Amino acid sequence: MKSVSLPYTGGCQCGHIRYEIHAEPLTIYVCHCKECQKQSSSAFGMSFTVPRDAVVIVQGQPKAWTRKADSGREINNLFCGDCGTRLFHERTYNPNTINVKPGTLDNTSWLHPVGNVWTRNAQSWVIISDQLLNYDGQPEDMRPLWEKWTQQHP
Repeated sequence: MKSVSLPYTGGCQCGHIRYEIHAEPLTIYVCHCKECQKQSSSAFGMSFTVPRDAVVIVQGQPKAWTRKADSGREINNLFCGDCGTRLFHERTYNPNTINVKPGTLDNTSWLHPVGNVWTRNAQSWVIISDQLLNYDGQPEDMRPLWEKWTQQHP
């Protein structure tokens, strides 16, 4: 049972940047690509996809840098210039949505991903549940992840 309601709030580790999200997520998934492993300093990263206009920066201003994803597409990474916390990433090929890094939310207790992408890069000790949508690499179509989220969170 979800214990939080809109707007969802979050921010960086040092508190310089704060944001609000004014829409329910379109999906939440885990990415095991090498870039997400690097950015998270862990075995995977997570993405909380929302409409771009649902994210409001209420304090501070993120810095940005662009990189190529494992898929070959460009990703704009938004982070705190003071503490380095990665907050969001924008896919240049889809300007209508943004991925929030959900570990930066104030309340993460209700987050339950519906799938995994780039499972071929998953660390050997990570258990990939067959009850989730799982993709060996980058899915051509993200809609099944959105649909599974909607089915589980009507």
